[in-house]
Formats: sequence, structure tokens, C-alpha cells
Amino acid sequence: MAFLLIIGILLTGLAIGTLARVTVWPRGGPFRSAGVPRRVEEYGFTRREHGEETTGGVREKLDEVATKLGAAVGGRPGSRGDQLVRKDLIAAGLYNVTPGRFLGYRLLCAAAFPILWLWLGVSVGVKPAPLILLTLIIGFLGWWMPARILRERANSRMNEIDYQLPELIDLLVVTIEAGLGFVGSLQMAAGRISNPLGQEIQLTLQEQSMGLSIQEAMLNMLARCDTPSMRSFVRSIVQGETLGVSIGQIMRDLAQEMRRRRRAVAQEKAQKAPIKILFPLVLLIFPAMFVILLGPALFLFFKALGNAGG
Repeated sequence: MAFLLIIGILLTGLAIGTLARVTVWPRGGPFRSAGVPRRVEEYGFTRREHGEETTGGVREKLDEVATKLGAAVGGRPGSRGDQLVRKDLIAAGLYNVTPGRFLGYRLLCAAAFPILWLWLGVSVGVKPAPLILLTLIIGFLGWWMPARILRERANSRMNEIDYQLPELIDLLVVTIEAGLGFVGSLQMAAGRISNPLGQEIQLTLQEQSMGLSIQEAMLNMLARCDTPSMRSFVRSIVQGETLGVSIGQIMRDLAQEMRRRRRAVAQEKAQKAPIKILFPLVLLIFPAMFVILLGPALFLFFKALGNAGG
């Protein structure tokens, strides 16, 4: 009975994590954008893969159900909670997922997995007290895990953008000093840089080609990727373009500053590593070592005591 209970808990947790990851992870991999604003998509920023179905799929039906559920349960659009969720979705690169749809998926997770666990627990004969307690725990995890995964993905994407930014600045410095303008340098960099930073550059260039000035497009990129390195980069570019000064030397100094900041972050993580490894070491590794090293000796000791007593 206990073995079946453990299997049920593991399977339910795996199902919660899988659905939560599918909810906040785009199709095609971790760094492929699940979508962009519709107005940009209409101008050709993305294209559908050959053979990709547009209607009738399970994902589309789930999106529709989640959107309707989120609209029915959620508060008024534009509230503070709605803005925070939208900011996390944009930071994670999920431009076509609305806060209402994300709320609907959270509600589906919070309701579907406890129901699945109840069915599994009743079928294997779990007692009422642990059944109800685990139902409440699974319901809480179904509500909490999607938000947690979304936040982790947003942080990971922002860290990757920060990590790639010095290389982008070096490329811009070389092309600008070679005689290209800033927009031309960005266009060349967009073809050479992939992953999240390349996606953001392409989106910025699309906004600029649709009528925004390069300063406004850069400020929009800063709103989407508000990190310390991106803030310094965008403000330097905007000030340089506004004042009409050469931005080559400014960006060269900025790249050196970002690399110093990246080195400081790496040193900080290295100093935190011994503290973080202490708990797994004490709770998981040491007990296993004690069992392996002291187990045979204790067995022989108690066996000797038993023979002496007999």
C-alpha cells in the first residue's frame, strides 16, 4: 500500500511539472520564441513551419479553454497583478500568452491534478486522512508551480541576454568604427547573434522599420529586458544618439564594464557554492557513507555481542 502511495505521488508530481512546463514553454525548444506580437508577425518577423497545423490541435483547444477560464475568473485587465504577470511572460519570451490565459492554465492545473490524484488514491484504497491532505498539497503545487517555472524561465532568459550583451557591443563597435551606422550595425548583428538576444534585436529592428525611431525601439527593448547591463547599454545608445556624439568609445568602455560585472557575478556564485552544497552533503551523501563504512563493522560488533551473550 505504501509503495503504491509513493508511486501515485511521484506520477502526480511528474504530471504537474510536465503540464506546467508545457504551459510556459514554447513549442520547438527553450530558446525558440513561442510567438511575437501579432502586428510584428503579420510583417514577417516569424513564419510558420512547413506542415504546422494552425487549428484543431489539442494545444489550441487547451489555449481556448484556458483563455475563457482566465477571463471568467480573473480580475479587471490592467491591474497590478495582471501587469506583473505580463512582465514575467514578456521577460520569458512568451509574447503571445496573455495573463488571462496563464491564469486559466494555473486554474486548470490546480483543479485537474487533485482530481487525478483523488481518482488514483481511491482506486488504490488510500485512507481518507492522507488522501485529503495530499489532495490539498497537490492542488497548491498545481497553482504554484506554473508561476514558479515562469519566473525561473524569465530569470534564465534575462541572465543569458546579459551574458551575450558584451559580445554584441564588441560587434557593434567594430562595425560602427568601420563606417556603418548604428541601425546597419544592429542589422548585421541580428544575423550573427541567435537565442534570446538575437530575438530581441530582430524585434527592435521590426519596430523601427514599422515607424518607431531607433530610440523608442531601444527603450521598448529595455522595457522587455530590464536588466542592469541592458539598462546601461540602452541609455548609452539613447544619450549618444540624442546628443549626436560618437558612441564607439562609449560602447567600448561599456563592454569592459559589463565583463567586469559578469566576472563579479561569477565570483559571487563561486563563493556561494560551498554553502549550497553543504545541505545535500550532510543530508544525502554523509548518511550513505556512514551506512557503507560503518554498516559492516556494526553488524560484526552486534553479532559478536550476541555470541558472547549466548
